[in-house]
Amino acid sequence: MEAIVDNLIVGFSVAFQPGVLLYAFLGCLVGTLVGILPGIGPLAGISILLPATYGLDATKAIVMLAGIYYGSQYGGSTTSILMRIPGEAASVMTCIDGHAMARKGRAGAALAIAAVGSFVAGTFGVVLLTVVAPPLADFALRFGPPEYSALLVLGLVFLAYMSSTSLMRTLLMAAAGLLLGCIGIDVMTGHFRYSFDIKELGDGIGIVPVAVGLFGLGEILSTPAKTVTDKVAAPRLSELMPNREEWRQSAAPIARGSVLGFLVGIVPGSAHIIASFLSYAVEKRVSKTPEEFGKGAVAGVAGPESANNAASTGAFVPMLALGLPTGPVTAVLMAALLIKGIAPGPQLVTEHPQVFWGFIASMYVGNLMLLALNLPLVGLFVSVLRIPYAYLYPLIIVLCIVGVYLVNNSIVDVWIMLIMGVVGYFLRKLEFDPAPLVLGLVIAPTFELSLRQSLVMSNGNWAIFFSGQRPIAAALFAVSGALLALAALSWLSRKDWRRGLPEES
Repeated sequence: MEAIVDNLIVGFSVAFQPGVLLYAFLGCLVGTLVGILPGIGPLAGISILLPATYGLDATKAIVMLAGIYYGSQYGGSTTSILMRIPGEAASVMTCIDGHAMARKGRAGAALAIAAVGSFVAGTFGVVLLTVVAPPLADFALRFGPPEYSALLVLGLVFLAYMSSTSLMRTLLMAAAGLLLGCIGIDVMTGHFRYSFDIKELGDGIGIVPVAVGLFGLGEILSTPAKTVTDKVAAPRLSELMPNREEWRQSAAPIARGSVLGFLVGIVPGSAHIIASFLSYAVEKRVSKTPEEFGKGAVAGVAGPESANNAASTGAFVPMLALGLPTGPVTAVLMAALLIKGIAPGPQLVTEHPQVFWGFIASMYVGNLMLLALNLPLVGLFVSVLRIPYAYLYPLIIVLCIVGVYLVNNSIVDVWIMLIMGVVGYFLRKLEFDPAPLVLGLVIAPTFELSLRQSLVMSNGNWAIFFSGQRPIAAALFAVSGALLALAALSWLSRKDWRRGLPEES
């Protein structure tokens, strides 16, 4: 514990540097705006602004991008409560009771409870991140190439198992990402692969143009042009304080949502979305008055809002400690560090302590910033909703093109982004989730290198992954196999195999 305190002191000395504070504030501000604007979401926001971090050092880059991620969880509640428009997918559950409270004249109380619940859950998540991540990283130092190969396979399978689309579609997207990751120079032989004589592809397809195209441009193309014309009443600061009974009703849901959200956040998948749905279901189940849910129940706001913020913090645990992205957002954040030459994983704590502990310390500060932003500036943020999409989205597209070009001064990257934008549009139309594709692209180099190193160690014998000498790798592959078997059984149970068979006499 003493070592953690000493490391946190180092982290706060980094986090309180003026430059780091500035970028933490910018990340929180942009994240709040991203959460408020319907249709964009944290993934698109981070992807669009990823090129802007090219000239920053690793600490400032990750602090700003992470601020956008957890800041969007705060901002998404504003339009959910005031207009019944979920600015972010995780705020869907907040719409139900939050807007019902607003119709009763308790919009200010709902916003305050959402902000305070988000602050408590976010801070709780950072405390657990501080305690859990370092020992997990120490354990992961025992991992060799076979264990890393098994871990990355488990991450992809778990993501597919938890995905809202079918398992086969998700695995297909992940496989496409892994194939795209094979483009460029073979790290073990030095040969060019699948580059079609385009020298710019020697380093492989960049994660930045793919992410910006799929999630930034693709999201914009698939969102119909519209203007929010509803009249929005911004509550005054004096009206924001809940009464004593509302505070009492929100205390337990905030506590339960914080714990549940962090635990769900560690699991691969769209953690913050799943956490908010689970929290709402739990609160309705344990409530003595479940009939009030949907009609303005305080617990229906406090629980989900706390859960999605704690989940967004929990998602950083496997990313920082294991180098395993649990979702598309953490995959893009990993890409930001990889661009700076820093690999997330067990070595991050020991080789780059200032980045690791500075990032964690900045999240304590960021949660305070978000609390200060979201209470007094509600009226200003809501005014952004009045900007017509016809003006807003062309500006975002221009920023995408300029930002991607400036990363490497390469027109090839711009073409990749435009192509991926069109691909992202059609994937959404065909109900394919593009997120596993980016995950596959991010982990492809690490997975390929670990796999090939494992086979070199065993002289080409695949049994190395399942031998008694590698119990961790064998256990991880066993879990992956069990998940695939459960998915197959679930699919078989939905089929009526008896249809068309001759009836027994």
